[in-house]
Amino acid sequence: MPVNSFDNYPMSWKPDLSSLTGPKYTALAELLERDIKSGKLKAGTKLPPQRELADFLDLNPSTISKVYRLCGQKGLLSASVGNGTYVSSDAAASPVLLCGREDSRMIEMGAIVPFVTSNLKVKEYTERLMKTPDALNLFSYGSPEGTLRQRKAGVAWLQRALPESSCHGAFYTDTDHIVLAAAGQNGLTAALGACFETSDKIGTEPMTYPGIKTAAKLFGIQLLPVRSRDRELTSEGIRYAVQNENIKGLYVIPDYQNPTSHTMSLETRKMIAAVAREENLLVIEDGINSLLVEEPLPPIASFAPEQVIHISSLSKTVSPGLRTAFVHVPERLHEKLVTALYSMNICVSPLLATVSASLIEDGAADQILAERKKGIKERNQIVDQILKDYVLPSGATSPLRLVQLPQYFTGKSFEICARQAGVEVYGAERFFVGNRTPEKTIRISVTTPASLEILADGLERLRALLLQ
Repeated sequence: MPVNSFDNYPMSWKPDLSSLTGPKYTALAELLERDIKSGKLKAGTKLPPQRELADFLDLNPSTISKVYRLCGQKGLLSASVGNGTYVSSDAAASPVLLCGREDSRMIEMGAIVPFVTSNLKVKEYTERLMKTPDALNLFSYGSPEGTLRQRKAGVAWLQRALPESSCHGAFYTDTDHIVLAAAGQNGLTAALGACFETSDKIGTEPMTYPGIKTAAKLFGIQLLPVRSRDRELTSEGIRYAVQNENIKGLYVIPDYQNPTSHTMSLETRKMIAAVAREENLLVIEDGINSLLVEEPLPPIASFAPEQVIHISSLSKTVSPGLRTAFVHVPERLHEKLVTALYSMNICVSPLLATVSASLIEDGAADQILAERKKGIKERNQIVDQILKDYVLPSGATSPLRLVQLPQYFTGKSFEICARQAGVEVYGAERFFVGNRTPEKTIRISVTTPASLEILADGLERLRALLLQ
């Protein structure tokens, strides 16, 4: 069909091929990416059906299919069977959520960074290790999966999330099923690279941690939102995604979920374990905040250890600078994960892993954890007082909170206004998966401001914006 027959035909995207060079599908994919990132194509825009766009451009439909697939693997597009292809809700949002500003006038409440006082004990243990006779060995290469001593410490640390007296499930791991990673993001990225293929699909909660997005994009893995109810995944939603979207796995944060701060119910944990067994799904369970919960529920891994990779990092509980994570891995995936970690790191830092093990063995890590929870409680009381009409309920020891915005704001617009007021926060757009219209919320960090006074100052500035 000639191009000019579409002159007055309504289409959301009518690319001009006249200036494109090189292979048509790569040039067209680059043009689509530019149009999305520039804002020419807004989040949630439904793109033309593949055959319709192919007719308009006088191209083979397989070329358009390649274009959509390439952009889908980059997280720019979201497609579902029978519903078409849309620009992803988070396509123009930055996935990087780390402190990086040097402006001392900016109150950082976006990135979640634990307060630094506990690092004094970490420093003390490190200095003590430096005085031991074999200290020089801590600067050499180590085991790709960690030493037996380090893995024993990892088992002991993971066991804190499921006390022996628990009647909900049996302890699920041992030193043969534990490997060390250079922090949680490293373990998460290795798990994706080891256990999934390019173009595989993984189900997530509708709002999820942006780190899974950047890691998935690295391998061309697509993330799809799974239907949920009251912030909880449902059996129907997971099974629908398996049968209609062909997802191969799930990624979940069961405790103080990032960004909603929701803690998953025991019933949902058991349900996910059961469905994972029945549908042969691999579950990546991110336990980054699990030990911050005052009365932890057993992890999903305790109900289906053969179907779950469980990641527990010391970043939010002890010290982010230790860059140590303990990963429970099913036996059938052990070699793949160790190989992936070796390819990425060669090994974890022997110095940091040994400091981590020492802190756990001596009980110092428990002291740090207790102090951290006490400090977060105090901070959350301030949050609840100043933002009482806007902040959504959460556990007393959650390091992050979700704030509901007035209808005239979007998360992105409030993020810009807050930055102008000297406070860094993150809008909901950064966390959404799929093509739904993002909710009008922001996520704030409770732990990052250096003092209670700075925290209160930041919250008062946010409240003033909310009351405008």
